[in-house]
Amino acid sequence: MDLISTLIFLSSGLFLGWSLGANDASNVFGTAVGSRMVRFSTAAVICSVFIIIGSVTAGAGAAGGLGKLGAVNALAGSFTVALAAALTVLWMTKLGLPVSTSQAVVGAIVGWNWFSGSITNIDDLIKIMGTWVACPILAAMLAAVVYKLVVLLIENTKPHLLSLDNNVRWGLILVGAFGSYTLGANNIGNVMGVFVPSSPFEELKIAGILDISAVEQLFLLGAIAIAIGVFTYSKQVMMTVGGSLMTLSPVGALVVVLANSLVLFTFSSQELSNFVASLGLPPIPLIPVSSSQAIVGAVIGIALLKGIKGVRQVKWGVLGGIASGWITTPVIAAIIGFILLFIVQNVFNQEVYKTVYFRVSPPVIEKLVQMGIATEQVSNLQGETIAQARNFRTQLRQNSQLTAEQETKAIALSQLYTMEITSEKIASLERKSLSSEQIKTISQLQGQSFDHIWQLREALAQQSPTWQLKKDKNNNTTQNKKLSAQLAYVQHHFSRKITE
Repeated sequence: MDLISTLIFLSSGLFLGWSLGANDASNVFGTAVGSRMVRFSTAAVICSVFIIIGSVTAGAGAAGGLGKLGAVNALAGSFTVALAAALTVLWMTKLGLPVSTSQAVVGAIVGWNWFSGSITNIDDLIKIMGTWVACPILAAMLAAVVYKLVVLLIENTKPHLLSLDNNVRWGLILVGAFGSYTLGANNIGNVMGVFVPSSPFEELKIAGILDISAVEQLFLLGAIAIAIGVFTYSKQVMMTVGGSLMTLSPVGALVVVLANSLVLFTFSSQELSNFVASLGLPPIPLIPVSSSQAIVGAVIGIALLKGIKGVRQVKWGVLGGIASGWITTPVIAAIIGFILLFIVQNVFNQEVYKTVYFRVSPPVIEKLVQMGIATEQVSNLQGETIAQARNFRTQLRQNSQLTAEQETKAIALSQLYTMEITSEKIASLERKSLSSEQIKTISQLQGQSFDHIWQLREALAQQSPTWQLKKDKNNNTTQNKKLSAQLAYVQHHFSRKITE
């Protein structure tokens, strides 16, 4: 695909990134700029730089969370999903209703699942919706605790007013930088997450030293779009933000931004999630969350800490409007997404989704038996090729009585992705993407064919440790971005067209 076509398809994501930068930057530096504690130019530079750093270095975790909800597998579909989310945000903003970019993207992905016949994993959807509740609550708790500690510190040290003012100013800058980093790390998944499965880029190597993956290139473009939004349109928002829900002191504003940053970091950090899992607790879901929700929760947390006086200061009518926006945004995005997908597919003749096929093959039966899943009834579908996951699930339910977990495993194992390891394809492998040991392992599989992705992955892992995912002491598979990218490349390189 040429550069012009690529940019056209990515334009909706870039537009969504611009919108996010124009609006959500106010959650990081709005109070500091609006109160004249920090100049806009200073805030814009710091915000843009750290958003880009956070997006490229730490954005994969949260973006992967959205991928579990729905893997948009065609570039035109990704374009349409991002456009639906962007139009929803724009429309709701024009109506004066508060919105969450995260919720708009989730709604648009559900709309794509609905249109394409894909399955929306209810467990993953509930997990994401759970973060919409947990995010403001966690922010409220953090804000209340931090605010109490800061007040006690000020009361005990009794700093001079000018010294306090200077410390708060530097605090707003430092916390703003951290908040910008976490905003990029967490929300780049909203901007470019839907493009990851259908990325038009390939791995880029600079001067034989620096490797930039296709995903990192996507995130860099999205982060630049966010930064442009910060510079071009966020000043007015920053100058007016801060007093709509509750009037805050500079110290209160500092605490609110810090609480917001900590919440975004919590739902973005793979290391933190792994640490929580090592304690025997459920891992933290790495999902893009709304910085607006976190800000609202933090403000409410400070209000509740102040008691009756603080509660009276909250503009509850404004809060009710915010809550209504949170409820309606994903629904509207799903509907707009469905309509736009129909138009793009039938009016502009673009492929908005690739058909996915499923077949209960003998290897699938064998694998299900190894997992302790009864296959007598599933075997009735053996040999039949069925298009789209929702249709396959319907056939499974008509022919078997599997539990929800067993059903999910059967669907994942049965997905067809035929691959043939030929000498011609081996010779054309990109040497810069794979090690010599990995290529040697692939060569040992020459002449073999695979109908399912898991078959190829198991065959490679059995031949060489260079294809084995690393595991931690709790036997949990760790994220290995490079190996995942290599496996995806090999799968695509040896794939062949599926015939029904």
